[in-house]
Amino acid sequence: MSTDPGPVGGPFVLTLSCPDRPRIVNEVTGFLVKHSGNIRESQMYVDQDTDHFFMRISFDVADHGVDANTLRADFAAVAEVFDMTYQLWAARAPHRTLILVSKHLHCLNDLLFRWGTGALQIEIPAIVSNHKDASRLAASYDVPFHHVPVTPEDKPAAEARLLELVDEHRIDLVVLARYMQVLSDPTCRALEGRAINIHHSFLPSFKGARPYQQAFERGVKLVGATAHYVTGDLDEGPIIEQDVTRVDHTHSPEQLVAAGRDVEAAVLARAVAWHSQTRVLRNGNRTVVFR
Repeated sequence: MSTDPGPVGGPFVLTLSCPDRPRIVNEVTGFLVKHSGNIRESQMYVDQDTDHFFMRISFDVADHGVDANTLRADFAAVAEVFDMTYQLWAARAPHRTLILVSKHLHCLNDLLFRWGTGALQIEIPAIVSNHKDASRLAASYDVPFHHVPVTPEDKPAAEARLLELVDEHRIDLVVLARYMQVLSDPTCRALEGRAINIHHSFLPSFKGARPYQQAFERGVKLVGATAHYVTGDLDEGPIIEQDVTRVDHTHSPEQLVAAGRDVEAAVLARAVAWHSQTRVLRNGNRTVVFR
């Protein structure tokens, strides 16, 4: 979670999850009343299968001497009573985002453009790649570029360097923008809940190399993409967002690839936007997305 306390008075965002039971909403609103809070947006959801409660509230407070750190510490007492997992931070605080990329640059290019136009609530302190292809694109946005080669022999050292950069830049979110390397279990655990990956939605049907060629040979009619949190289970982390676009028999393999790139970029951008606005809550192997 970002350490930026934001402006005193707000706006702030509180997200929480806990076992469902009576008086949760009453206690949360009582906490806001205590601080003369004014609710701007409120969403809640109860998972009937797991009997778990989820909530997101955007609010400000009349006491303009209060910041997110003060509120976060004060809410701990409520959270303890209800066994809550929670976050509370400044609503407009940008997530410090490290982008990983290999040779396919369409998702990186889209994220940089959206960031440059203010469409994403993020900062990008650095870009990391196991190839040098993205260096010129990074330079065009004045973002520091780190070339960290990965081979089977030096993979542990490369991942150690990646985690050093995460710590060095105080990173809130890591985005694998078509980073074609499988992260080890220890690295996945170190980045749990704050690393997002994007891949085509042909899986598990068309695995391995040239998935779009395989899809072409099978005559697919839908091309899609999935954005999910990174876990040790390859491409099986909790899904944040998915989308598809229709294709037909006239599409060549190259046109399928182009259609796939468009969907990948859009899906990843939405996932990054929702995460950075604290709209995504983990729900076991799934997510709750308060859009």
